[in-house]
Amino acid sequence: MIKTVSFLSFLLLFLSCASKKDVVYYQNIDSLQGMQKSISYEVKIQPDDLLMIIVSADDPEAALPFNLKTYNASSNKLDLTRGQETVQLYLVDQDGSIEFPVLGKIKVGGLTRTEVLQLLKNKIGNYIKNPIINLRITNFKISLQGEVNLPGTYSVTSERITLIEALSMAKDLTIYGKRDNVLIIREINGMKSCNRVDITKSDFINSPFYYLAQNDVVYVEPNKTRVNSSAVGPNTSVIISAISILVSLSVLIFK
Repeated sequence: MIKTVSFLSFLLLFLSCASKKDVVYYQNIDSLQGMQKSISYEVKIQPDDLLMIIVSADDPEAALPFNLKTYNASSNKLDLTRGQETVQLYLVDQDGSIEFPVLGKIKVGGLTRTEVLQLLKNKIGNYIKNPIINLRITNFKISLQGEVNLPGTYSVTSERITLIEALSMAKDLTIYGKRDNVLIIREINGMKSCNRVDITKSDFINSPFYYLAQNDVVYVEPNKTRVNSSAVGPNTSVIISAISILVSLSVLIFK
């Protein structure tokens, strides 16, 4: 009986143990000497992006032709006077182009936000003096799947988000997530790439995938404990613990 209790206790202890190197983030970060230069990163415009582009100038009337004519949803009338105040969206087509008022078709796919702003400023500058252009990607989103506490698709209000920030939005990884093999699926110029990131290593902060791009998919694989529990049941350790307690009580009662 005592041998049985000892074996069950050992088995329970074995199942509950987890290695520090499998769980802790930023291991050996102290080995990074001094201040680390931040990675320069800016997202690139992709097909199916929705761009909000608003053109203004010292002379508001001069800027009107370069803004989309929008409708007032409440009155169902064409809104010409408030064009600079109404959200205007340009859909980037599969060729990476948008149809822009006055200027016609403009290729923006593959360009950064800064590059598109400069392109538009140069073109519109031929018509009006000192144009002011605001541009934002309105459908920037990322998806998190697998062993995170709140999987799902998340909208991002800014145009710059790190992998750690994204995981935090999903309330971090579960204890069963593989932190050394996080998969990031990214599409660039119509081609999908699969990339692995080890967030237990401190040098991942210098990875090109430290910053996420729009429409990235982040998948956290289950570790061996989760995979094994799916075969024998997730409550195995609880059952073993209960049996161990019962056996221990039996030993005390019938001693």
